[in-house]
Amino acid sequence: MDFGITLKSDMDWKRELKLVQAAEAGGFKYVWSFDSHVLWQSVFPRFALWANATKKVRIGTLVTNPVVRDVTVAASDFATLQLISKGRMDMGIGRGDSSRRRLGKGPTTMANLEEFVDQFRKLTNGENINYEGADVQLTWAQAGTPPVWVAGYGPIALRSAGRIADGIVLQFADPHLIKWCLNFVREGAEQAGRDFSKIKVQSCAPVWISDDLVKAREIVRWFPALVSNHVVDLLKKYPKDELPPELVTYVDDRPEYNYLHHAQVGSDNGRFVPDEIVDRYCIIGSIKEQLRRLEELRDLGVHQFNIYLMCGDEEKQLKTYAEKVIPLLGKKRVRK
Repeated sequence: MDFGITLKSDMDWKRELKLVQAAEAGGFKYVWSFDSHVLWQSVFPRFALWANATKKVRIGTLVTNPVVRDVTVAASDFATLQLISKGRMDMGIGRGDSSRRRLGKGPTTMANLEEFVDQFRKLTNGENINYEGADVQLTWAQAGTPPVWVAGYGPIALRSAGRIADGIVLQFADPHLIKWCLNFVREGAEQAGRDFSKIKVQSCAPVWISDDLVKAREIVRWFPALVSNHVVDLLKKYPKDELPPELVTYVDDRPEYNYLHHAQVGSDNGRFVPDEIVDRYCIIGSIKEQLRRLEELRDLGVHQFNIYLMCGDEEKQLKTYAEKVIPLLGKKRVRK
């Protein structure tokens, strides 16, 4: 299993850069950033700093979207960073959540996302595309196309990921829900004549290493609240009985979500989330419990566990994982 971290770009850039370098030194293979340009700092200037200060770790958005980012601009940014990083960029992409909603708009369609990914790949590979009637090519793009990770929850998005993605992003650490999601990814891959086993699976969630579970739950409770925004969207498209109860029932009494406190520890956004959901979606507890949960994910076929490193005490949490977790679970395993 590979390991990654995700930052939300709300800290001093010098401290952030040290965390990225510490992640690389500690055996993490990926460093990601939320891409929500209104809520937090822009990702691409920071990525240039990360790429220049590291040698091996892969760098990417988790996630961008095809509406805020024009495909020609996104492709140019990533192609430039591919040159700077010597081919170490990845693009995570979704339909658009916080960066769209803070503009008073909703997510886009999967059809739009699929078209974006196709054009993005061609542009970053130096190929021509027809862009609104114009012939467009990045003639200087010579470092290769970044792998594309698609984030999704519902059957439509997950099947789409199976058709087009190099990797799938699943925002929870619940083995039951991950297994449910991967069934749809497999269906999409089979529809497209693709080998499902070639699609990488990423589980991402916050962790908190502590024997004090009451405190740990309060520190990570913001995360299922963040996920609930996507669940509410799903319930607009699918009958409730077609979705797993572990995914949908906890939003029944959900109050309005305040995006100004998005991914914020201790915010009121998480007050409706029950302990059971916190325990399923996040990984909290002792080192022994962390290892047990990660082994479950690895055995299910998860290739990368990505820590949402934004709960406080980031340096300590990263160091503990680097010294006591990754050495035991860092080896890759072939999916059954």
